[in-house]
Amino acid sequence: MTKFSDLKLDAKVLKAIEETGYETPTPIQAGAIPPALEGRDVLGIAQTGTGKTAGFTLPMITMLKRGRARARMPRSLVLCPTRELATQVAENFDTYAKHTKLTKALLIGGVSFKEQDQRIDKGVDVLIATPGRLLDHFERGKLILSDVKVMVVDEADRMLDMGFIPDIERIFGLTPFTRQTLFFSATMASEIERITNTFLSNPARIEVARQATASETIEQGVVMFKGSRRDRADSEKRKLLRALIDAEGPACSNAIIFCNRKTDVDAVAKSLKKYGYDAAPIHGDLEQSQRTRTLDDFREGSIRLLVASDVAARGLDIPAVSHVFNFDVPSHAEDYVHRIGRTGRAGRSGKAVMICGPRDDKYFEAVEKLLEKDIPRLENPLSDGAPAPEAAEETPAEKPKRSRTLSRKKADPAAAEEPRPEAPKSEAKPDAPSEAKPAPRPEKKPDSRARRGRGGRDQRDEAVVGMGDDAPEFIIKSYDERRAG
Repeated sequence: MTKFSDLKLDAKVLKAIEETGYETPTPIQAGAIPPALEGRDVLGIAQTGTGKTAGFTLPMITMLKRGRARARMPRSLVLCPTRELATQVAENFDTYAKHTKLTKALLIGGVSFKEQDQRIDKGVDVLIATPGRLLDHFERGKLILSDVKVMVVDEADRMLDMGFIPDIERIFGLTPFTRQTLFFSATMASEIERITNTFLSNPARIEVARQATASETIEQGVVMFKGSRRDRADSEKRKLLRALIDAEGPACSNAIIFCNRKTDVDAVAKSLKKYGYDAAPIHGDLEQSQRTRTLDDFREGSIRLLVASDVAARGLDIPAVSHVFNFDVPSHAEDYVHRIGRTGRAGRSGKAVMICGPRDDKYFEAVEKLLEKDIPRLENPLSDGAPAPEAAEETPAEKPKRSRTLSRKKADPAAAEEPRPEAPKSEAKPDAPSEAKPAPRPEKKPDSRARRGRGGRDQRDEAVVGMGDDAPEFIIKSYDERRAG
C-alpha cells in the first residue's frame, strides 16, 4: 500500500500531513501526485469526496518551495467555480503549507478589492480565485499572470454548468504557454474534453472511478410524492421533508437539504425554523459574510440543517455530514452525484434521500440512467401518501373583497330570498302631458346639502308626492293655465 512518504513530497509537507493524522493517500492522490511532481499536465477524474483538493495542493507546495513571488505576479493559480470552494482550497493550503514560507491570496466576490489588492501588491506564491473576480483585478491593471508556472482548474465541469468556460479560455490565454496545467473534476463533459485537448499537453489521465458514480458507502433512496391539490403541493412537500427527517431519528445528526431554486431554499429554511428545527439557508444571493458564517456554524454543529442551492454542492469539505436530502430532483443528473457526495466522505457511511414529484420524472430517469442502477423506492412516512395541508404554515392569499350585499346574503341565506322594497310610486298629475321632457333641475338650495344622504337622495320625514318642489317650471305653468281655463 502506497504511503505519503513514498510520493517524494517535500519533508515540510510530509510533516504537515502527519500532523493532520493522514497516513495513506486516496487513489486520486496516489495517482495524480507523482506525474504532477514530474511536471506533467494532469487530468484527474474522481467522484466527489475522494481528496482531489489535496491531490493538487500537496504537489503544488512541493514544486513552489524554491523561488520567490514578485508584486502582482503570482507563481501559481487555482481557479474554483464558487466562493465556498475557493475558501476551502485556501484552508487546505494553510494546513499543508504551514511549515513553509509560501504566501497566498484569495480573490472572491463579496470581499473588498482594496484588501485583495494589498495582498497581491506584496507578492503571493499561490493565487486562489473565482474566474470573475480574477478578471476584475486583471482588467483594473492590478494583476499580471505572465509568471504563472502551475495552473489548476478545480471542478471543471461545474465551471461549464455555471457558464465560466469563456472566462477560463481567456485566462488560459493570459498565462504562459509553458505553464503546467492540472484539471480535476468528478465528471467530464464533451465541452471539457475539448478544452483539455486544446490547453493540456499530453496529460496523465487519472480516473479512479467510473465517471459520475456515487460512493458505495452512501445509502440511497427516493420517495415518490404527489400533492393532493396543486395549491397545496408545496406545503405538503415541506411536511413530507420534516417527516423524513424525523423518521431518521438520532442517526440524522446533521444534514444538507438541496433545492433547485433560491426561493425554495428560503421557503424551506423558514418552514423548518418555524417548526423548531435548527436550519439556515445558503445560496448565491446572500452576502459573503453571511454565507461564511452559516457554513462555520454548520461545521461547528450549532446549525443542524443546512438548506442549500447547488452553490454548496461542489467541493465543500464538511466531513461528518450524516444525511443529504434532495428536496428537488436536480435538473442536471451530474449534480445528483455532487449533492449526495457531501455525505459518506473519507470512507464514512452516509444516507441520501430524494423527493420525486410528478414533474420530476424525466430528471429522475436521467439520474438513474447516469448511475446505471435503480434508486430504491422508500415508503412515504405519512400514512396516506399525500400529507394533509397545514393551515398554520402558510398565510393564505388574501381573498377578494366582496360587496356588503353579497356578504349579507352569504351570512343570512334568508336575506337572499327577501324581495327588495319598491320605491314609492309618484302620483301622476291629472293633465300633465306624458311625452314632455323634463327641464334641467334648478340650482339646489344652500341647505340641501345638509339634507342629502347616501346616494345623493334627499332624506325627508314626509312622503314625497309627485315631484314635489322639484317639478319642472313648464309643468307647473301648464297646470295653472289649465285650472284657470
